[in-house]
Amino acid sequence: MKTIKEKHSLAMRWTHWVNFPILTVMIWSGMLIYWANDEYSITLFGHTYFRFFPDWFYNELKIPSRLAEGMAFHFLFMWFFTLNGILYIGYTIISGEWRELVPQRNSFKEAWLVLLHDLHIRKSAPPQNKYNAAQRIAYTAIIFMGIGSVITGLAIYKPVQFYYLTWLCGGYHFARILHFALTLGYVFFFLIHVFQVVLAGWNNFRSVISGFEVVNEPPVLAGGPIGAIEVAGNEVVQLEHSEDADPQNVVMQTESISTNQTPVDTETPATNGDITKPANNNNTENDEPAR
Repeated sequence: MKTIKEKHSLAMRWTHWVNFPILTVMIWSGMLIYWANDEYSITLFGHTYFRFFPDWFYNELKIPSRLAEGMAFHFLFMWFFTLNGILYIGYTIISGEWRELVPQRNSFKEAWLVLLHDLHIRKSAPPQNKYNAAQRIAYTAIIFMGIGSVITGLAIYKPVQFYYLTWLCGGYHFARILHFALTLGYVFFFLIHVFQVVLAGWNNFRSVISGFEVVNEPPVLAGGPIGAIEVAGNEVVQLEHSEDADPQNVVMQTESISTNQTPVDTETPATNGDITKPANNNNTENDEPAR
């Protein structure tokens, strides 16, 4: 039986969808700023093996010589990013949603099983509630990444005024490295997140928009837990399960009945003092003769 079940609250959906364009603008404006001093690369023994980012990349996106524009957008939208993050964290704490997000004791072990299931190496996925183990780890990590981006961003933005944050981040240059690494983490998380959404299907994506999802649940019966009967059309469905059995796993026995069948009343009351005896259709050769 298909039912509609609430999955995501309005506050969760609001902060989720608002954060997407904000973070997009932050990454784009950050690229405009990074172009002015793109010093990060993978270099060993004086040879550069990889460089963030090649010149063709800057030219295709028309990034060069837009430093002032990038700083203006970045320093404006960082406050929206921070405010949206505060609202999200505050809501999860007040509403108790953090219980569904925080990884549990066996989450790291189950996350590996989830990965094997997504790669079609393992047939069955481990049990889950609202989020599976991998989602718990990823969504909790993204919260700490957001906090880290705010701290390192302030340390870069005002290294003198927020000197204690700069010191906490290991200095200005190391704070910039951390800020850059967190940005790469957002891009990596986004790609994996979209891939997982595609695997989960339309029903899961729809729940993030509307807040509801369609789930298959067993019918709720008015009878007791043992021998409950549900009449659906011309079929009688009897559900039998013990108290120790899983409510989701019941044995269903169906018996078709005809709507034109007339029930036989074997308990007809006697009238006028006569006792009505049901007819005996058996062979009467062995009956005792009347005297």
